[in-house]
Amino acid sequence: MRLIFPGGLNKAEAMGIFRRDGMSGGQGPGTEQVADEPGLQRRIRMLVVDEDPTALSVMSRRLTHMGHDVVLAENGFVALSLMQAQRFDVILIDMMMSMLPGVDTMKKMRASGLLAGAMIIMISGRSESHAAVVALSEGADDHIVKPFDFDVLDIRIRRLVARAEEMNQLARHNALLDARIARRAIELGETRAELEALHADRTRLVQSIQALHDELQRLSAGN
Repeated sequence: MRLIFPGGLNKAEAMGIFRRDGMSGGQGPGTEQVADEPGLQRRIRMLVVDEDPTALSVMSRRLTHMGHDVVLAENGFVALSLMQAQRFDVILIDMMMSMLPGVDTMKKMRASGLLAGAMIIMISGRSESHAAVVALSEGADDHIVKPFDFDVLDIRIRRLVARAEEMNQLARHNALLDARIARRAIELGETRAELEALHADRTRLVQSIQALHDELQRLSAGN
């Protein structure tokens, strides 16, 4: 189930959930840096999982304004349901959810087999001192602490996706190389079998010629 939220940001900003640093319409220094790097500007499809409606509203507005396609889930169970019908490049999960904690949500996602290469970023509060260690040790691809700068988050998201795409490309290249090697091995095996068959035919031919020669010798000796 998706959530639709109002566009106001004052409540979230007053709560100190996110930073406004460099956020003049999403065109801060971080955005310019990304624009200078080719291949990082495609629309990234992401799933944001958080039980706080205000946090979801803020993240949806900011990340959409930065050019991403954002889908929202108000808890881990909704996120798992959404993953059955849609594929995502990045999944952002708040660690401190009560219905299904963030780490448990991540574990269920990995166990479900529905990630399809999606990168997971765990989000925690500054007071959660060991959250990063827990998140990364449990298999998260990255971790970010509230309050965070959306320009920094944007760059980290794009770099994660770029790294994943490079790994997928390398995996595809290796798969193609393995297929070529397998085909070549089959071809060499077939060639070897053909050579062995030709050798056997030659041996039989030599034996036939020798037998004919011996018979001619015998007939000549009889005359």
